[in-house]
Amino acid sequence: MRFEAITWDRLGDLLAERVATLRTSDDGPWPRVAFDGAPAARPEDLAGRVAEALRVRGCPSLVVGAEGFLRPASVRLEYGHQDVESYYDGWYDTGALRREVFGPLEPGGNGRVLPDLWDPVTDRATRSPYVPLPPGGALLLHGPLLLRHWFPFDLSVHVSLSPGALRRRTPESGHWTLPAFERYERETGPAGTADVLVRADDPRHPAWHG
Repeated sequence: MRFEAITWDRLGDLLAERVATLRTSDDGPWPRVAFDGAPAARPEDLAGRVAEALRVRGCPSLVVGAEGFLRPASVRLEYGHQDVESYYDGWYDTGALRREVFGPLEPGGNGRVLPDLWDPVTDRATRSPYVPLPPGGALLLHGPLLLRHWFPFDLSVHVSLSPGALRRRTPESGHWTLPAFERYERETGPAGTADVLVRADDPRHPAWHG
């Protein structure tokens, strides 16, 4: 696989151009884009760049973070604060994401997306209002382990870190999650599954393929 060196700004522009002309797999009016990556890879930064580049082009979008759909602490921490299996399979409320984020963007949907559901700091519902996404507006969902859930993405971007870079850039308090990302690589193979692959071992000098 050949990678091309690029700047983050240029990458945001190129991806925005692609999103702006993206045809959905179900012929619905809302393209759905994944920005997948471990927290240390900061996929949210790239999602934000694409959103800004779309705004400049007059294209609406909505950035949603998977961390806004964490399960309550009583559920996700049932087996302890550092249980890898729970992190891999049970921390994120994928049912709520399907219902509140993807469901409204299906053909015939109303386009009203809930941007977040649960605040992990207060461990309470956020009570955020629904956000109407006009036809043609893109959903930009960022978070870890996204490509293993069969969400109906029309374009997927994986921000990749080598095992060494992932360990270096993950705070020591989060090292217990690293086996979950090793398993994700084995079972899902996001580098081969994603439509666009971004290599971000050196955050100052990304490279991409796609």
